[in-house]
Amino acid sequence: MNTARTYRLCWEDFPVGHVMDFEGRPVEREAVIAFASQFDPQPFHLDDEAGAASVFSGLCASGWHTCAMAMRLMCDGYLLDSSSQGSPGIDSLRWLKPVFPGDTLRLRMEVLEARVMSSKPHIGLVRSRWTMRNQHEQPVLTMEGWGMFLRRAMLVGVAA
Repeated sequence: MNTARTYRLCWEDFPVGHVMDFEGRPVEREAVIAFASQFDPQPFHLDDEAGAASVFSGLCASGWHTCAMAMRLMCDGYLLDSSSQGSPGIDSLRWLKPVFPGDTLRLRMEVLEARVMSSKPHIGLVRSRWTMRNQHEQPVLTMEGWGMFLRRAMLVGVAA
């Protein structure tokens, strides 16, 4: 396999037990409303009064927006520097607490399993658990799923 790209992180860099922490940015009210307007236009994601009248007691981010914010933290934290080949999917996803404008979210990734793909030996699979917490250290999101990464040992003619 040939590639013109050099990767800082390959499958070998994600052993079982490996943990990475990523700091986030404050959740902006405008971003909550913009995301909801386009993708999840439920009233409690769009309007302060509707949010206050809801079970959430205030305008809150869509769970899908929270997932998107987690994805951005993953991309900025390691995926864009890696040999990532995407993901075959998420095994579990839980929204544990609402996310509100002004919250600051951070993400932890923990490797649960790592193995070479039997059908494609140049790719390694990594099963991870991601936990997103707010500024009060309360978990707001957990996900478990798989990532696919090129194996450094299989890169030909490229310094990894």
